[in-house]
Amino acid sequence: MTQRFFTQFDTAIGVCAIAWDAAGRIVGAQLPLPDAIDLGGRMRRRFADIAEAAPTPAIQPIVESIVSLMQGQRRDFPDAELAMDEVPDFHRRVYALTRAIPPGRTRSYGALALDLGDLALSRVVGQALGDNPFPIIVPCHRVLGSNGKAGGFSANGGVETKMRMLSIEKARVGDAPSLFDDLPLAAPPRRQS
Repeated sequence: MTQRFFTQFDTAIGVCAIAWDAAGRIVGAQLPLPDAIDLGGRMRRRFADIAEAAPTPAIQPIVESIVSLMQGQRRDFPDAELAMDEVPDFHRRVYALTRAIPPGRTRSYGALALDLGDLALSRVVGQALGDNPFPIIVPCHRVLGSNGKAGGFSANGGVETKMRMLSIEKARVGDAPSLFDDLPLAAPPRRQS
């Protein structure tokens, strides 16, 4: 059995955790639970062969990036290697599209479904994101329902946690215009009389 490790760390949204295998691939991440004791227990239930450990030199920068992202800095994880061995192919495709959404931006389930070739896949995209074992690294919180509706969120705190994360990232949510929407880029030319 492959040995796996996890570490817990404080963020602006609470204590999070990240798990990795002996090869340094991320096998899972966990958003905050009501308390850190529950979080450690949750990690042990998810991975039978896991031990708590200090982050390796490969994992530490990812932990630091998660902490920074939750402090409002624009961070992402394009180089984080995810252990996708047991992840279905469709989910992998959804996660790849989701990882391409930058901090501060959102996309809809329907837009991801269209990227996959069929708007009818919207619900299945939502189910794949609900199964996401790598929250924050695969930023499922950046995917919204139609018209900017929050949709679901399977992490502790549900939609409230999702909206808090989007607020920290300064993402525009919903169809309300932001302060600078619909402003002309330059003043229109004046008419000569």
